[in-house]
Amino acid sequence: MERNIAYIALFAALIAALGLVPKLDLLGGVPITAQSLGVMLCGAILGARRGALAVLLFLALVLLGLPLLAGGRGGLGILSSPTIGYLIGWPIGAFVTGLIVERMLNIELFISSFIGAIVGGIIMVYFAGIIGLMVTLDKSFNDALAINFIFIPGDVIKALLTAFIAQGLYAARPQVVLSRS
Repeated sequence: MERNIAYIALFAALIAALGLVPKLDLLGGVPITAQSLGVMLCGAILGARRGALAVLLFLALVLLGLPLLAGGRGGLGILSSPTIGYLIGWPIGAFVTGLIVERMLNIELFISSFIGAIVGGIIMVYFAGIIGLMVTLDKSFNDALAINFIFIPGDVIKALLTAFIAQGLYAARPQVVLSRS
């Protein structure tokens, strides 16, 4: 139990630390950040349940006002920002990523982590993000979908990094990759 709590807190801190990487602001108010890499890693390393809990802990701290989002954002104001859909999608994305990695035990961790990060960390997060953009910016589905195309190359790179990191960590210390235990 204590080990799970420690890992959840550690990965929430990892997401926060990745917020220190400077963000790149785009049209529509949705920045490109390194924090989505942390979300993918939560699922791939911690598994579905613990990965989602780590992201939820991070988001709870942000909602309490801690400036942990890229660019030093935090507080209840994010609930009305264009990024809200993506933030709602983060715990879902971590859960789905972890679920895929947990279910694909017969497949090399690199491959299962990459597939999990694509499906959970990109597709699920984009889906929630599109809904958020439609609501906050009054965009049509197609317009909101089009905004996401700029994120794809960077997010695919993050999915690859997730796969490399998960595989490397598993090779060095398999007991810490909870999605495989």
